[in-house]
Amino acid sequence: MIDLNHLEKYTENNRIEAKKALGGLPHSIWETYSAFANTLGGIILLGVEEYKDKTLHTVNLPDPEDLVKQFWDTLNNPNKASVNLLTSKHVRIEEVNGDRIIVIEVPRAQRYYKPVFVDGNPVSGTYRRNGEGDYHCTEEEMRAMYRDASIKTQDMTVLENMDSSVFCAESIRSYRQRMKLSRPNHVWENLDDDEFLLKLGATGIGEDGKVHPTSAGLLMFGYEYEILREYPNYFLDYREEYDDVHRWTDRFISSSGDWSGNVFDFYFHVYNKLQLDLKVPFEMQGGFRVDDTPVHKAIREALANCLVNADYYGRRGLVIIKKRDLITMSNPGDFRVELAEAQSGGMSDPRNGIMMKMFNLIDIGERAGSGIPSIWYTWKQQGWDTPTIAQSFNPNRIVLSLPLIKSADKKALIKGADKKLPIKTAAKKDMIIAYLTDNGTATGAELCELLDLKPTRVRTILREMIAEGIVMAQGGNRNRTYKLKA
Repeated sequence: MIDLNHLEKYTENNRIEAKKALGGLPHSIWETYSAFANTLGGIILLGVEEYKDKTLHTVNLPDPEDLVKQFWDTLNNPNKASVNLLTSKHVRIEEVNGDRIIVIEVPRAQRYYKPVFVDGNPVSGTYRRNGEGDYHCTEEEMRAMYRDASIKTQDMTVLENMDSSVFCAESIRSYRQRMKLSRPNHVWENLDDDEFLLKLGATGIGEDGKVHPTSAGLLMFGYEYEILREYPNYFLDYREEYDDVHRWTDRFISSSGDWSGNVFDFYFHVYNKLQLDLKVPFEMQGGFRVDDTPVHKAIREALANCLVNADYYGRRGLVIIKKRDLITMSNPGDFRVELAEAQSGGMSDPRNGIMMKMFNLIDIGERAGSGIPSIWYTWKQQGWDTPTIAQSFNPNRIVLSLPLIKSADKKALIKGADKKLPIKTAAKKDMIIAYLTDNGTATGAELCELLDLKPTRVRTILREMIAEGIVMAQGGNRNRTYKLKA
Protein backbone atom coordinates (compact mmCIF):
# COMPACT_ATOMS: atom_id res chain seq x y z
CA MET A 1 0.00 0.00 0.00
CA ILE A 2 2.88 2.37 0.75
CA ASP A 3 6.58 2.63 -0.12
CA LEU A 4 8.25 3.69 3.13
CA ASN A 5 11.42 4.74 1.32
CA HIS A 6 9.52 7.40 -0.60
CA LEU A 7 7.13 8.80 2.01
CA GLU A 8 7.36 12.27 0.49
CA LYS A 9 5.22 11.02 -2.41
CA TYR A 10 2.26 10.42 -0.09
CA THR A 11 -0.25 12.53 1.78
CA GLU A 12 -2.70 11.62 4.51
CA ASN A 13 -5.84 10.15 2.95
CA ASN A 14 -8.58 7.68 3.68
CA ARG A 15 -6.01 4.85 3.98
CA ILE A 16 -2.99 6.62 5.58
CA GLU A 17 -2.72 8.51 8.89
CA ALA A 18 0.55 10.06 10.12
CA LYS A 19 1.31 11.06 13.74
CA LYS A 20 4.57 12.47 15.14
CA ALA A 21 4.07 10.72 18.50
CA LEU A 22 7.10 12.43 20.05
CA GLY A 23 5.09 13.14 23.21
CA GLY A 24 3.97 9.54 23.66
CA LEU A 25 1.13 7.46 22.23
CA PRO A 26 -1.41 9.94 20.75
CA HIS A 27 -4.94 9.66 22.13
CA SER A 28 -6.35 10.21 18.64
CA ILE A 29 -4.79 6.93 17.48
CA TRP A 30 -7.85 5.13 18.82
CA GLU A 31 -10.26 7.20 16.78
CA THR A 32 -8.21 6.30 13.70
CA TYR A 33 -8.13 2.62 14.70
CA SER A 34 -11.93 2.60 14.89
CA ALA A 35 -12.27 4.58 11.65
CA PHE A 36 -9.99 2.32 9.59
CA ALA A 37 -11.58 -0.85 11.01
CA ASN A 38 -15.10 0.35 10.17
CA THR A 39 -14.21 1.57 6.65
CA LEU A 40 -11.61 0.04 4.32
CA GLY A 41 -8.65 -0.52 6.63
CA GLY A 42 -5.47 1.58 6.57
CA ILE A 43 -1.99 2.30 7.89
CA ILE A 44 -1.13 4.38 10.94
CA LEU A 45 2.42 5.77 10.90
CA LEU A 46 3.93 6.85 14.23
CA GLY A 47 7.05 8.97 13.91
CA VAL A 48 5.85 10.64 10.72
CA GLU A 49 4.66 14.22 10.32
CA GLU A 50 2.80 16.00 7.53
CA TYR A 51 4.47 19.19 6.26
CA LYS A 52 2.52 22.27 5.16
CA ASP A 53 2.77 21.09 1.55
CA LYS A 54 0.96 17.88 2.69
CA THR A 55 3.99 15.64 2.11
CA LEU A 56 5.03 13.09 4.76
CA HIS A 57 8.42 13.01 6.46
CA THR A 58 9.89 10.89 9.24
CA VAL A 59 10.99 12.00 12.69
CA ASN A 60 13.08 9.77 14.93
CA LEU A 61 11.12 8.09 17.75
CA PRO A 62 13.38 7.95 20.84
CA ASP A 63 11.82 4.74 22.27
CA PRO A 64 9.53 3.01 19.74
CA GLU A 65 9.62 -0.28 21.70
CA ASP A 66 7.94 1.41 24.66
CA LEU A 67 5.28 2.93 22.39
CA VAL A 68 4.56 -0.48 20.88
CA LYS A 69 4.15 -1.96 24.38
CA GLN A 70 1.79 0.88 25.36
CA PHE A 71 -0.19 0.31 22.18
CA TRP A 72 -0.67 -3.42 22.80
CA ASP A 73 -1.52 -2.95 26.48
CA THR A 74 -4.18 -0.38 25.62
CA LEU A 75 -5.59 -2.25 22.62
CA ASN A 76 -6.11 -5.39 24.71
CA ASN A 77 -8.04 -3.42 27.33
CA PRO A 78 -11.77 -3.98 26.55
CA ASN A 79 -12.57 -0.62 28.14
CA LYS A 80 -10.56 1.07 25.37
CA ALA A 81 -11.32 -0.94 22.21
CA SER A 82 -14.35 -3.13 21.62
CA VAL A 83 -12.22 -5.70 19.78
CA ASN A 84 -8.55 -6.31 18.97
CA LEU A 85 -8.29 -7.01 15.22
CA LEU A 86 -4.48 -7.05 15.13
CA THR A 87 -1.80 -9.70 15.43
CA SER A 88 1.96 -9.25 15.77
CA LYS A 89 2.34 -9.06 11.99
CA HIS A 90 0.25 -5.87 11.91
CA VAL A 91 2.59 -3.81 14.13
CA ARG A 92 6.30 -3.34 13.41
CA ILE A 93 9.21 -0.95 13.90
CA GLU A 94 10.91 0.21 10.69
CA GLU A 95 14.01 2.28 10.00
CA VAL A 96 13.44 4.88 7.27
CA ASN A 97 16.06 7.47 6.28
CA GLY A 98 17.91 6.72 9.51
CA ASP A 99 14.79 7.36 11.64
CA ARG A 100 12.89 4.68 13.54
CA ILE A 101 9.13 4.74 13.05
CA ILE A 102 6.20 2.46 13.88
CA VAL A 103 3.90 1.04 11.21
CA ILE A 104 0.45 -0.19 12.32
CA GLU A 105 -1.67 -1.89 9.67
CA VAL A 106 -5.35 -1.90 10.62
CA PRO A 107 -7.45 -4.35 8.57
CA ARG A 108 -11.06 -3.78 7.68
CA ALA A 109 -13.17 -5.50 10.37
CA GLN A 110 -15.36 -8.45 9.49
CA ARG A 111 -19.02 -7.50 9.62
CA TYR A 112 -19.71 -9.48 12.85
CA TYR A 113 -17.14 -7.32 14.73
CA LYS A 114 -18.72 -4.04 13.64
CA PRO A 115 -19.15 -1.45 14.83
CA VAL A 116 -15.60 -1.26 16.20
CA PHE A 117 -15.75 1.43 18.88
CA VAL A 118 -13.50 2.91 21.57
CA ASP A 119 -13.83 4.12 25.17
CA GLY A 120 -16.62 1.66 25.89
CA ASN A 121 -19.37 3.61 24.15
CA PRO A 122 -20.58 2.71 20.63
CA VAL A 123 -22.57 5.94 20.33
CA SER A 124 -19.68 8.34 21.00
CA GLY A 125 -16.79 6.01 20.15
CA THR A 126 -17.59 4.72 16.66
CA TYR A 127 -15.72 6.37 13.79
CA ARG A 128 -15.32 6.05 10.05
CA ARG A 129 -12.80 7.43 7.58
CA ASN A 130 -13.11 9.72 4.59
CA GLY A 131 -10.56 11.75 2.65
CA GLU A 132 -10.66 14.48 5.29
CA GLY A 133 -9.92 12.26 8.30
CA ASP A 134 -11.89 10.46 11.02
CA TYR A 135 -15.51 11.35 11.70
CA HIS A 136 -18.17 10.20 14.16
CA CYS A 137 -20.53 7.67 12.59
CA THR A 138 -24.10 8.75 12.08
CA GLU A 139 -26.95 6.87 13.70
CA GLU A 140 -27.88 5.55 10.25
CA GLU A 141 -24.39 4.08 9.73
CA MET A 142 -24.48 2.51 13.22
CA ARG A 143 -27.81 0.83 12.53
CA ALA A 144 -26.54 -0.52 9.20
CA MET A 145 -23.46 -2.06 10.88
CA TYR A 146 -25.54 -3.70 13.60
CA ARG A 147 -27.93 -5.14 10.99
CA ASP A 148 -25.03 -6.62 9.03
CA ALA A 149 -23.40 -8.01 12.20
CA SER A 150 -26.31 -10.41 12.72
CA ILE A 151 -25.76 -14.09 11.96
CA LYS A 152 -29.12 -14.08 10.22
CA THR A 153 -29.35 -12.23 6.93
CA GLN A 154 -31.53 -9.13 6.90
CA ASP A 155 -34.37 -10.69 4.95
CA MET A 156 -35.02 -13.56 7.41
CA THR A 157 -36.99 -11.31 9.78
CA VAL A 158 -40.61 -12.37 10.32
CA LEU A 159 -42.84 -9.29 10.06
CA GLU A 160 -45.52 -9.96 12.66
CA ASN A 161 -47.39 -6.74 11.89
CA MET A 162 -48.26 -8.05 8.39
CA ASP A 163 -50.20 -10.91 6.84
CA SER A 164 -50.43 -12.55 3.41
CA SER A 165 -52.58 -9.70 2.05
CA VAL A 166 -49.33 -7.78 1.38
CA PHE A 167 -48.47 -10.18 -1.48
CA CYS A 168 -49.19 -9.64 -5.15
CA ALA A 169 -50.85 -12.88 -6.30
CA GLU A 170 -49.72 -12.35 -9.91
CA SER A 171 -46.06 -12.10 -8.81
CA ILE A 172 -46.34 -15.39 -6.89
CA ARG A 173 -48.04 -17.09 -9.85
CA SER A 174 -45.31 -15.87 -12.20
CA TYR A 175 -42.54 -17.03 -9.85
CA ARG A 176 -44.07 -20.49 -9.49
CA GLN A 177 -44.41 -20.83 -13.26
CA ARG A 178 -40.74 -19.89 -13.74
CA MET A 179 -39.67 -22.35 -11.05
CA LYS A 180 -41.72 -25.08 -12.72
CA LEU A 181 -39.85 -24.46 -15.99
CA SER A 182 -36.46 -24.31 -14.24
CA ARG A 183 -37.06 -27.29 -11.93
CA PRO A 184 -39.76 -29.57 -13.35
CA ASN A 185 -41.29 -32.07 -10.91
CA HIS A 186 -39.83 -30.27 -7.89
CA VAL A 187 -41.23 -31.60 -4.58
CA TRP A 188 -42.87 -28.21 -3.91
CA GLU A 189 -44.66 -28.09 -7.25
CA ASN A 190 -48.03 -29.41 -5.98
CA LEU A 191 -48.12 -27.46 -2.72
CA ASP A 192 -50.74 -24.75 -2.31
CA ASP A 193 -49.49 -21.17 -2.20
CA ASP A 194 -49.48 -20.95 1.61
CA GLU A 195 -47.34 -24.08 2.00
CA PHE A 196 -45.12 -23.09 -0.92
CA LEU A 197 -44.37 -19.64 0.49
CA LEU A 198 -43.52 -21.13 3.88
CA LYS A 199 -41.08 -23.65 2.31
CA LEU A 200 -39.58 -20.90 0.13
CA GLY A 201 -38.92 -18.62 3.11
CA ALA A 202 -41.33 -15.94 1.93
CA THR A 203 -43.35 -16.49 5.12
CA GLY A 204 -42.42 -17.67 8.60
CA ILE A 205 -43.95 -18.50 11.97
CA GLY A 206 -44.01 -15.55 14.36
CA GLU A 207 -43.80 -15.60 18.14
CA ASP A 208 -47.59 -15.51 18.14
CA GLY A 209 -47.62 -18.94 16.42
CA LYS A 210 -49.15 -17.49 13.25
CA VAL A 211 -47.79 -17.25 9.69
CA HIS A 212 -46.50 -13.83 8.61
CA PRO A 213 -44.45 -12.55 5.66
CA THR A 214 -40.68 -12.47 5.99
CA SER A 215 -38.70 -9.47 4.81
CA ALA A 216 -37.60 -11.56 1.80
CA GLY A 217 -41.17 -12.42 0.90
CA LEU A 218 -42.32 -8.81 1.27
CA LEU A 219 -39.51 -7.48 -0.95
CA MET A 220 -39.85 -10.15 -3.61
CA PHE A 221 -43.63 -10.47 -3.87
CA GLY A 222 -45.19 -7.58 -1.94
CA TYR A 223 -46.95 -4.50 -3.26
CA GLU A 224 -44.78 -1.38 -3.23
CA TYR A 225 -47.06 0.49 -0.81
CA GLU A 226 -46.83 -2.45 1.63
CA ILE A 227 -43.04 -2.64 1.28
CA LEU A 228 -42.81 1.06 2.24
CA ARG A 229 -44.37 0.26 5.62
CA GLU A 230 -41.24 -1.71 6.57
CA TYR A 231 -38.71 0.02 4.30
CA PRO A 232 -39.53 3.77 4.16
CA ASN A 233 -36.60 4.45 1.79
CA TYR A 234 -37.48 1.65 -0.64
CA PHE A 235 -37.19 2.82 -4.24
CA LEU A 236 -36.27 0.97 -7.45
CA ASP A 237 -35.30 3.04 -10.48
CA TYR A 238 -34.35 2.01 -14.03
CA ARG A 239 -33.35 4.67 -16.57
CA GLU A 240 -32.16 4.74 -20.15
CA GLU A 241 -29.98 7.74 -20.94
CA TYR A 242 -29.09 7.65 -24.62
CA ASP A 243 -28.35 11.32 -25.30
CA ASP A 244 -27.18 14.48 -23.57
CA VAL A 245 -30.36 16.42 -24.33
CA HIS A 246 -32.90 14.51 -22.24
CA ARG A 247 -32.47 13.45 -18.61
CA TRP A 248 -33.67 10.00 -19.68
CA THR A 249 -35.28 8.44 -22.73
CA ASP A 250 -37.07 5.70 -20.75
CA ARG A 251 -37.75 5.21 -17.05
CA PHE A 252 -39.32 2.49 -14.91
CA ILE A 253 -39.77 3.09 -11.15
CA SER A 254 -41.31 1.17 -8.26
CA SER A 255 -43.54 4.05 -7.16
CA SER A 256 -45.45 4.52 -10.44
CA GLY A 257 -48.52 2.66 -9.14
CA ASP A 258 -49.22 0.79 -12.40
CA TRP A 259 -47.38 -2.41 -11.44
CA SER A 260 -46.58 -4.32 -8.23
CA GLY A 261 -43.35 -2.40 -7.48
CA ASN A 262 -41.61 -5.45 -5.97
CA VAL A 263 -38.08 -6.77 -6.54
CA PHE A 264 -39.12 -9.90 -8.47
CA ASP A 265 -41.11 -8.05 -11.12
CA PHE A 266 -38.50 -5.28 -11.30
CA TYR A 267 -35.77 -7.81 -12.05
CA PHE A 268 -37.47 -9.28 -15.13
CA HIS A 269 -38.66 -5.97 -16.52
CA VAL A 270 -35.18 -4.45 -16.20
CA TYR A 271 -33.33 -7.52 -17.50
CA ASN A 272 -35.50 -7.52 -20.62
CA LYS A 273 -34.58 -3.85 -21.16
CA LEU A 274 -30.86 -4.44 -20.56
CA GLN A 275 -30.56 -7.35 -22.98
CA LEU A 276 -32.46 -5.74 -25.88
CA ASP A 277 -29.39 -4.18 -27.53
CA LEU A 278 -26.96 -7.04 -26.88
CA LYS A 279 -25.47 -8.56 -30.00
CA VAL A 280 -26.48 -12.23 -30.11
CA PRO A 281 -24.30 -14.52 -32.25
CA PHE A 282 -26.09 -16.98 -34.50
CA GLU A 283 -25.50 -20.41 -32.94
CA MET A 284 -27.32 -23.72 -33.35
CA GLN A 285 -27.51 -26.53 -30.79
CA GLY A 286 -29.64 -29.60 -31.38
CA GLY A 287 -31.44 -27.92 -34.25
CA PHE A 288 -32.39 -24.86 -32.18
CA ARG A 289 -30.94 -21.38 -32.20
CA VAL A 290 -29.14 -20.44 -28.96
CA ASP A 291 -29.85 -16.84 -27.99
CA ASP A 292 -28.34 -16.94 -24.50
CA THR A 293 -24.70 -15.79 -24.45
CA PRO A 294 -22.14 -15.43 -21.62
CA VAL A 295 -22.85 -11.69 -21.68
CA HIS A 296 -26.57 -12.31 -21.06
CA LYS A 297 -25.68 -14.57 -18.14
CA ALA A 298 -23.20 -12.05 -16.72
CA ILE A 299 -25.77 -9.23 -16.83
CA ARG A 300 -28.34 -11.47 -15.09
CA GLU A 301 -25.72 -12.23 -12.44
CA ALA A 302 -24.84 -8.55 -11.96
CA LEU A 303 -28.49 -7.49 -11.68
CA ALA A 304 -29.31 -10.28 -9.21
CA ASN A 305 -26.23 -9.41 -7.11
CA CYS A 306 -27.30 -5.78 -7.01
CA LEU A 307 -30.78 -6.71 -5.78
CA VAL A 308 -29.84 -9.34 -3.18
CA ASN A 309 -26.99 -7.31 -1.68
CA ALA A 310 -28.88 -4.03 -1.33
CA ASP A 311 -29.64 -2.64 2.12
CA TYR A 312 -33.26 -1.67 1.55
CA TYR A 313 -33.30 0.36 4.75
CA GLY A 314 -30.59 2.58 3.24
CA ARG A 315 -31.11 5.90 1.53
CA ARG A 316 -31.27 6.87 -2.16
CA GLY A 317 -32.73 3.60 -3.41
CA LEU A 318 -31.47 1.20 -6.05
CA VAL A 319 -30.69 2.74 -9.45
CA ILE A 320 -29.90 1.01 -12.77
CA ILE A 321 -28.78 3.28 -15.64
CA LYS A 322 -28.31 2.07 -19.19
CA LYS A 323 -26.35 4.16 -21.68
CA ARG A 324 -25.22 3.29 -25.18
CA ASP A 325 -21.80 2.14 -24.00
CA LEU A 326 -22.22 1.73 -20.23
CA ILE A 327 -24.47 0.10 -17.64
CA THR A 328 -24.24 1.22 -14.00
CA MET A 329 -25.91 -0.58 -11.10
CA SER A 330 -26.02 1.31 -7.81
CA ASN A 331 -27.45 0.05 -4.54
CA PRO A 332 -27.49 1.18 -0.89
CA GLY A 333 -25.20 -0.78 1.46
CA ASP A 334 -21.51 -1.61 1.55
CA PHE A 335 -19.58 -4.83 0.91
CA ARG A 336 -19.93 -7.46 3.64
CA VAL A 337 -16.59 -9.00 2.58
CA GLU A 338 -13.35 -7.45 1.37
CA LEU A 339 -13.70 -6.20 -2.20
CA ALA A 340 -10.56 -8.11 -3.19
CA GLU A 341 -12.10 -11.35 -1.85
CA ALA A 342 -15.33 -10.74 -3.75
CA GLN A 343 -13.41 -10.16 -7.00
CA SER A 344 -11.26 -13.28 -6.54
CA GLY A 345 -14.29 -15.50 -5.87
CA GLY A 346 -15.12 -18.23 -3.40
CA MET A 347 -16.68 -15.90 -0.80
CA SER A 348 -20.47 -15.63 -0.62
CA ASP A 349 -22.02 -13.51 2.13
CA PRO A 350 -25.23 -12.03 0.70
CA ARG A 351 -27.03 -9.36 2.70
CA ASN A 352 -30.37 -10.97 1.76
CA GLY A 353 -29.70 -14.70 1.71
CA ILE A 354 -33.33 -15.83 1.36
CA MET A 355 -33.80 -13.60 -1.69
CA MET A 356 -30.67 -15.14 -3.20
CA LYS A 357 -32.11 -18.61 -2.61
CA MET A 358 -35.34 -17.52 -4.32
CA PHE A 359 -33.40 -16.34 -7.39
CA ASN A 360 -31.27 -19.50 -7.39
CA LEU A 361 -34.39 -21.67 -7.55
CA ILE A 362 -35.28 -20.07 -10.89
CA ASP A 363 -31.66 -20.40 -12.13
CA ILE A 364 -30.62 -16.81 -11.54
CA GLY A 365 -27.43 -15.93 -9.67
CA GLU A 366 -24.53 -17.88 -8.19
CA ARG A 367 -24.26 -18.73 -4.50
CA ALA A 368 -20.66 -20.00 -4.50
CA GLY A 369 -19.14 -16.51 -4.74
CA SER A 370 -18.21 -16.93 -8.41
CA GLY A 371 -20.56 -14.23 -9.68
CA ILE A 372 -18.16 -11.26 -9.78
CA PRO A 373 -15.20 -13.25 -11.21
CA SER A 374 -17.45 -14.65 -13.95
CA ILE A 375 -18.58 -11.12 -14.90
CA TRP A 376 -14.96 -9.92 -15.06
CA TYR A 377 -13.99 -12.99 -17.14
CA THR A 378 -16.86 -12.47 -19.57
CA TRP A 379 -15.97 -8.81 -20.06
CA LYS A 380 -12.34 -9.76 -20.71
CA GLN A 381 -13.41 -12.35 -23.30
CA GLN A 382 -15.43 -9.66 -25.08
CA GLY A 383 -12.43 -7.32 -25.12
CA TRP A 384 -14.45 -4.67 -23.29
CA ASP A 385 -12.97 -2.32 -20.73
CA THR A 386 -12.74 -3.87 -17.28
CA PRO A 387 -15.77 -3.35 -15.01
CA THR A 388 -15.23 -1.27 -11.88
CA ILE A 389 -16.76 -1.18 -8.41
CA ALA A 390 -16.86 2.04 -6.37
CA GLN A 391 -17.75 1.98 -2.69
CA SER A 392 -18.69 5.10 -0.73
CA PHE A 393 -19.89 5.80 2.81
CA ASN A 394 -22.31 8.06 4.68
CA PRO A 395 -24.57 6.87 3.23
CA ASN A 396 -23.17 3.48 2.30
CA ARG A 397 -23.36 2.82 -1.43
CA ILE A 398 -21.91 0.51 -4.10
CA VAL A 399 -21.74 1.35 -7.81
CA LEU A 400 -20.90 -1.33 -10.39
CA SER A 401 -19.95 0.05 -13.83
CA LEU A 402 -20.07 -2.26 -16.86
CA PRO A 403 -18.54 -0.69 -20.00
CA LEU A 404 -20.03 -2.00 -23.26
CA ILE A 405 -17.26 -0.90 -25.57
CA LYS A 406 -13.96 -2.37 -26.70
CA SER A 407 -10.76 -0.42 -26.28
CA ALA A 408 -10.12 -0.64 -30.04
CA ASP A 409 -13.61 0.74 -30.77
CA LYS A 410 -13.04 3.52 -28.28
CA LYS A 411 -9.77 4.49 -29.98
CA ALA A 412 -11.56 4.60 -33.33
CA LEU A 413 -14.24 6.85 -31.85
CA ILE A 414 -11.66 9.17 -30.40
CA LYS A 415 -9.73 9.31 -33.67
CA GLY A 416 -12.75 9.96 -35.86
CA ALA A 417 -15.00 12.03 -33.63
CA ASP A 418 -15.48 15.79 -33.64
CA LYS A 419 -13.22 17.13 -30.90
CA LYS A 420 -16.07 19.29 -29.61
CA LEU A 421 -18.19 16.23 -28.82
CA PRO A 422 -17.80 14.55 -25.41
CA ILE A 423 -16.34 11.03 -25.68
CA LYS A 424 -16.97 8.74 -22.73
CA THR A 425 -13.81 7.00 -21.58
CA ALA A 426 -14.46 4.28 -19.05
CA ALA A 427 -10.75 3.54 -18.58
CA LYS A 428 -10.11 7.14 -17.49
CA LYS A 429 -13.03 6.93 -15.08
CA ASP A 430 -11.53 3.76 -13.62
CA MET A 431 -8.28 5.64 -12.98
CA ILE A 432 -10.16 8.46 -11.24
CA ILE A 433 -12.10 6.01 -9.05
CA ALA A 434 -8.89 4.20 -8.06
CA TYR A 435 -7.10 7.49 -7.30
CA LEU A 436 -9.96 8.88 -5.17
CA THR A 437 -10.30 5.56 -3.33
CA ASP A 438 -6.65 5.77 -2.26
CA ASN A 439 -6.34 9.53 -1.80
CA GLY A 440 -9.82 10.67 -0.75
CA THR A 441 -9.85 13.94 -2.73
CA ALA A 442 -8.16 15.43 -5.79
CA THR A 443 -7.97 18.76 -7.58
CA GLY A 444 -8.64 19.16 -11.28
CA ALA A 445 -4.94 19.80 -11.86
CA GLU A 446 -4.00 16.54 -10.11
CA LEU A 447 -6.45 14.61 -12.26
CA CYS A 448 -5.14 16.27 -15.44
CA GLU A 449 -1.66 15.08 -14.52
CA LEU A 450 -2.96 11.61 -13.60
CA LEU A 451 -4.88 11.16 -16.87
CA ASP A 452 -2.47 13.09 -19.09
CA LEU A 453 -5.41 15.03 -20.56
CA LYS A 454 -6.27 18.69 -21.09
CA PRO A 455 -8.43 20.40 -18.43
CA THR A 456 -11.46 20.69 -20.75
CA ARG A 457 -11.45 16.92 -21.36
CA VAL A 458 -11.04 16.14 -17.66
CA ARG A 459 -13.93 18.46 -16.79
CA THR A 460 -16.12 16.61 -19.32
CA ILE A 461 -15.29 13.25 -17.72
CA LEU A 462 -15.93 14.63 -14.23
CA ARG A 463 -19.29 16.07 -15.29
CA GLU A 464 -20.30 12.62 -16.54
CA MET A 465 -19.18 10.97 -13.29
CA ILE A 466 -21.10 13.56 -11.25
CA ALA A 467 -24.23 12.90 -13.34
CA GLU A 468 -23.76 9.15 -12.82
CA GLY A 469 -23.64 9.65 -9.05
CA ILE A 470 -20.04 8.41 -8.71
CA VAL A 471 -18.18 11.66 -7.96
CA MET A 472 -19.08 14.92 -6.24
CA ALA A 473 -17.43 18.34 -6.44
CA GLN A 474 -16.87 20.66 -3.49
CA GLY A 475 -15.56 24.23 -3.24
CA GLY A 476 -15.38 27.12 -5.71
CA ASN A 477 -13.76 27.12 -9.13
CA ARG A 478 -10.18 27.83 -8.00
CA ASN A 479 -10.36 25.65 -4.89
CA ARG A 480 -12.62 22.93 -6.25
CA THR A 481 -11.83 19.36 -5.30
CA TYR A 482 -13.47 16.06 -6.18
CA LYS A 483 -14.21 12.95 -4.15
CA LEU A 484 -16.26 9.79 -4.45
CA LYS A 485 -19.86 10.58 -3.71
CA ALA A 486 -20.89 9.74 -0.17
